[in-house]
Amino acid sequence: MDTTVTTGADEPVWGGGNRPLNASYGKLMMWFFIVSDALTFSGFLSAYGFSRFKFIETWPIADEVFTHVPFFHGNYPMYYVAFMTFVLIMSSVTMVLAVDAGHRMMKNKVILYMFLTIIGGAIFVGSQAWEWATFIRGDYGAVETNGGRILQFVNAETGERAALADFVEVMPGDRIRHESEKGVWFSSESALPTYTVNEVAEGLRANPNILIRTEQIDETGEKTLLSRPETLERIKDAKYVVEGANLVRNEYGSRLFADFFFFITGFHGFHVFSGVVINVIIFFNVILGTYERRGHYEMVEKVGLYWHFVDLVWVFVFTFFYLV
Repeated sequence: MDTTVTTGADEPVWGGGNRPLNASYGKLMMWFFIVSDALTFSGFLSAYGFSRFKFIETWPIADEVFTHVPFFHGNYPMYYVAFMTFVLIMSSVTMVLAVDAGHRMMKNKVILYMFLTIIGGAIFVGSQAWEWATFIRGDYGAVETNGGRILQFVNAETGERAALADFVEVMPGDRIRHESEKGVWFSSESALPTYTVNEVAEGLRANPNILIRTEQIDETGEKTLLSRPETLERIKDAKYVVEGANLVRNEYGSRLFADFFFFITGFHGFHVFSGVVINVIIFFNVILGTYERRGHYEMVEKVGLYWHFVDLVWVFVFTFFYLV
């Protein structure tokens, strides 16, 4: 029996004959990367889903967290996140148009549509950075109990959240940070919050219209609002003032929410930023006529595959964090 295997040595393996799925080597490797990266994001979002299901009764409500719009004061739940999503999806449309123009060897249109794609990606990355800064800074403040629960404050007259600055009683006295020379094992200390627990408690007692809202969600889907006697009793358990969110504390509720938010949106934001950088490189190559001389714009198509992938991933991240 003849067991000789022909390799097609007289044909370029990746340039014509024997091409798997009729794709070039570069596009096939891009698809391998996309599949592996999709599995990574799937693992992250699955972990988020399991954690949210486990702590569903104390999970922050997205409409109460993402309410900010640059240069505007007020409560605009999800408006800016919807704008970010729209911009990223439209950048995917312009990427499709750039790829189509490349197939037709229309250099000027490739330049135009890639430029619009880069602008859309830059707007998205900048918006995400602004959202991170706003989330970290916070705008209301809360207190953490000895059991690690978050207590927020509500104005009973308006039904809206009350910021600590609206009711705290500032007490005279200097608040001194620890210094390394005064402790044998002391190395560093985090920044002190604006107010102390005692100042918050005194302000709460002096303002009868301020009530405490726990992170526990009731049957109606809202956070549990305590009565005035319950409020005065519960504030005794406070041990730390929380302003904004970080990997340790979160004024909006469960600290796991902040951990997942920073990790998953940060990981996706890194992908978008990388895509913008790659698009800029390809964009200048198009201007210089690199792909015109090659006779094809396959590199634009390959980076387009990556860009569509990060857009699709954002649809899932947007659904998990902001809509569900």
